[in-house]
Amino acid sequence: MSAPTDDLNIASNTAMMTPQALKRELPLQGTALETVRSARKTLFSILDRQDPRLFVVVGPCSIHDVDAAMDYAKRLKALASKVADTLFIIMRVYFEKPRTSIGWKGLINDPRLDDSFKIEEGLRLGRKLLLDITALGLPASTEALDPISPQYMQDLIAWSAIGARTTESQTHREMSSGLSSPVGFKNGTDGGLMVAINAMQSVSSPHRFLGINSEGQVSVVTTRGNPYAHVVLRGGSNGPNFDSVHVAQCEAALQQGGVSTNIMVDCSHANSSKDPELQPLVLKDITHQIMEGNHSIIGVMLESHIHAGNQSIPQDLSQLRYGVSVTDACMGWETTETALLEMTDKLREILPVRSQHTQALLA
Repeated sequence: MSAPTDDLNIASNTAMMTPQALKRELPLQGTALETVRSARKTLFSILDRQDPRLFVVVGPCSIHDVDAAMDYAKRLKALASKVADTLFIIMRVYFEKPRTSIGWKGLINDPRLDDSFKIEEGLRLGRKLLLDITALGLPASTEALDPISPQYMQDLIAWSAIGARTTESQTHREMSSGLSSPVGFKNGTDGGLMVAINAMQSVSSPHRFLGINSEGQVSVVTTRGNPYAHVVLRGGSNGPNFDSVHVAQCEAALQQGGVSTNIMVDCSHANSSKDPELQPLVLKDITHQIMEGNHSIIGVMLESHIHAGNQSIPQDLSQLRYGVSVTDACMGWETTETALLEMTDKLREILPVRSQHTQALLA
C-alpha cells in the first residue's frame, strides 16, 4: 500500500453550518435591513459626489466583548445623530485580525479568547452583534479578511476594508469584486500606492474564482465587478501619508492609474505613529485641508473604544478591563466625541460649498 500524499499536516477537518443555515437562524429584517440598505445608498451617493458629507468609520480596533461593543454602539448612535448633517457615521466592527506573526486572530476565530477556536460560535456571535448594532439604526463596517466568512455576514455590512497586508492578494481582489458594499483598499505596509491602485483596477472588473455558495458547496463564483472601490491612506514604514503633499501625490497617482480619485484617510496605524492620542491631530489636519480647498478626501477612519489604550489578554479572563482594546491601542470615548464634534462644527458650512465646486469640476 502506497503512503498518502495529501493532508499530511492536517490534524482534523470539521464540517460547519452553512451560511444559509446561519442566516435562517439569525435573519436580517426590519430596522436592521433598512439600516444596511440606506447606509449603502448613502455611501454610494458620497462616493458619487452627490452627498456632500464625509463618512467616518470609527470604533474599536477589534471586537472581543459583545457587551462592550453594544455599549459603544449606543454611544456612537447618539453622536451620529448630532453630526448627521455633516458626517455619516459607521461603526467599525472588526472580527478578524491579520497578524504579522502569531496572536489572537479575532472574535470569529477564537471567541472565547482561550485558543479553543470555536469558529462556529464566533460566526454566530458576530452575526448576532451585527444584527443588534444595525437594529439601533447604526451601520457597520468590517475588514474582509477570510474569503469564506463574507458568505455568513456580508449582507449586514455597509462598508468593507481590505487591509495593507492583503491589498496585494489576488484572492482578496477577486472577493472584493463581488462584495455588495463599497470597499476601501489600504496602501501597502511600506506606504506605497501602486498595490492599492492595481487592486482598484482589478476589483472594478468581473472575475471568476473558486468559492462557496450559501449552501456551503464549493462553486465557481462569477462577479460583476465592484464600481465603488477607493483608496485608504494609512501611512507606512516610511511614515505618515495624510498631509497635503502626500494627498496631492495620491490624487495624481490615482488619476494616472485611471481609477477613482476618492481618498479616505485612516487616522490610526502609521498615520498616528501607532499613538492613538495623535489621531485627533490627524483629523484636524484633514479638516484644515478640506477648509483650504481639498476635493478628494471623502472619508476618515478612527480607532476608538470606551476607554483609551490597550491590554494583553490575561490568562485569567476575569482580569480583562472593560471597554479596552486587546489589539491596537485606541483613543477613549470622550476624546472621540470631542474630535468629531469639532470637525462637524468646522465643516458644516464648508462641505456643501465644496460639493457644488466638485460637481462643477466633474461636469
